[in-house]
Amino acid sequence: MRLFDDMLLPAATVRPTILPVGAPPPFETVLDRFDDQFQAITATSRDLIRRAQEIRYQVYCVEHPFENADDHPDGLETDEFDPHSVHSLLFHRPSGQAMGTVRLVLPLRDAPERSFAIQRVVNHPILRDGGIFPLQSVAEVSRFSISKQFRRGRGDESYGHDTKASVFSAAAIDRKDGPLMRLGLIQALVRMSAEQGITHWCAMMEPKLLRMLAAISIYFKPIGALVDYHGMRQPCYCMSWKCWGASGWKARRPGRY
Repeated sequence: MRLFDDMLLPAATVRPTILPVGAPPPFETVLDRFDDQFQAITATSRDLIRRAQEIRYQVYCVEHPFENADDHPDGLETDEFDPHSVHSLLFHRPSGQAMGTVRLVLPLRDAPERSFAIQRVVNHPILRDGGIFPLQSVAEVSRFSISKQFRRGRGDESYGHDTKASVFSAAAIDRKDGPLMRLGLIQALVRMSAEQGITHWCAMMEPKLLRMLAAISIYFKPIGALVDYHGMRQPCYCMSWKCWGASGWKARRPGRY
């Protein structure tokens, strides 16, 4: 099963590979491991978008309270950028549960210069340079999050097994598969960007997340110094098409991907 499949097949349809006696085990790439454990899908229904907002609430209001939980009494972390955003969810195949999310904030057609959070807090020449920052095809990467603990959402049963446990801890998975989960969210961003005609990304990222992404060969360029925006964040940008293909993961780490 390949990385860019859009639908998750039921576990019952997966057949193990039977090797001849004495044959060496097949070489497993990072993408093979990802496809075996996770799936990233675009949240195309209201229920799936609500599931993404539930995960955001868990991450940004409970686990890392950058947002005030009292402002979100319905348990959904939402903001003014959601109406012009597309969202994705990361599912853990064995449990069938959604455990991560990311969104792509799209440029406003009539006011691209007022589309993103980065435009409100950063005054840098790059943001006005159409060659580096083409407003009509730039989107802001936002709410890149993986929950440490979460409950099954209403839409989860469609994407994997039903489990008896209603609370699932991602801590053990994150210790060994954290890079795979981050890779999955980047894969979701690449797919959404292709669907929306996006060529460049901007973001306000935690330095720790930037280091984690660099470890899997995803590099953002800084725009100026750190700023205090829901914690210390690094304004940054990159060309989205460089995350895949001739200039992306496979080129940087041949054989691994």
